[in-house]
Amino acid sequence: MTQPDTAPAQRHVRQRRKASTTRRALAVVGVLALVLVGGGAGAALWFKSQLEGNMEKLGDPFAQIDEATRPSVAPEDADAVNMLVLGSDSRISAGDPTQWKAGAQRTDAIMLVHLAGDRQSAQVISIPRDSWVPIPGHGEAKINAAFSYGGPALMIDTVEQLTGVRIQHFAVTDFESFVNMTDALGGVEITIPEDISDGDKVSFTAGKHVLDGEQALAYARQRHGLANGDFGRVQRQQNWMRAIMAKVNNNRSNITMMSSFLRTVSESVATDDKLTFDEMTSLFMSARDIGTNDVTFLTAPYSGTGRSNDGQSIVVLDRARFDPLMAAIAADDAAQYVADNAENLEVLGATVK
Repeated sequence: MTQPDTAPAQRHVRQRRKASTTRRALAVVGVLALVLVGGGAGAALWFKSQLEGNMEKLGDPFAQIDEATRPSVAPEDADAVNMLVLGSDSRISAGDPTQWKAGAQRTDAIMLVHLAGDRQSAQVISIPRDSWVPIPGHGEAKINAAFSYGGPALMIDTVEQLTGVRIQHFAVTDFESFVNMTDALGGVEITIPEDISDGDKVSFTAGKHVLDGEQALAYARQRHGLANGDFGRVQRQQNWMRAIMAKVNNNRSNITMMSSFLRTVSESVATDDKLTFDEMTSLFMSARDIGTNDVTFLTAPYSGTGRSNDGQSIVVLDRARFDPLMAAIAADDAAQYVADNAENLEVLGATVK
């Protein structure tokens, strides 16, 4: 049992954080950009030569999961694609479970990416890493512990059991080149609605800014002065992701820029074996009409923070809002559900403070 804290979510501000946490959390956008706005056939052909030499493979984590426990997919929904994307400390340890040490590979970012079967929209749902959930075979724990306990297979199993959504693909990054990924695009445009400052390292005036990698990292990593603490940082991270997607989408024909960006991504991502070049190409082409405005970023609905029985600070998911959202994703009806219920969901707004 948990003991939920009724205090507002904005009080949940983490006291310690590694300097590279946001860098880790944000490099997942490389996977998202490749799948959602991958640059068309020319980029895909270029990417094939890079993929074979640079991108790591994690084997088939789905083979380790009992099929009888997995969510089913109705035939009419088979065209939808659900991908679980993680930001972790190391792709290498993800691919070699013998290197794991308990607690050493907990993930900083957990994102469920839903690509609609009609290829007209996509939803990206961030699940807070401190969400207190059942982990198969391990009782209740923070959701990011699943990766430490059992790697990709247990993480997929945990998310599938939590959400009822069947996952087709899995990707993980080690994030060291994320600032370079942003710089490869010549910076990204982010609108800052009001002057912001943490009194130390972060200071931006209101207006549109083209931020390089280090500047964007500082913006997304700001710790002080955010009304809703960690949840505010998640929104800034998503805003940065959206800005990168927009830059990629608007520069598909820029071969030099796309080559640099794709090279950086290919060196930063590891995927399951089934996410082959042919499958990536198919996703590229089928999703080529999806624009930035067709991608909705959300944070999994939560009711606030609390304490576990052993004293851990946790995020308490709001199952009354969480479960219907996940049911809509499982039924490939997410776009309509989000449109009808946006006021009750944690949808990323047009501008982010």
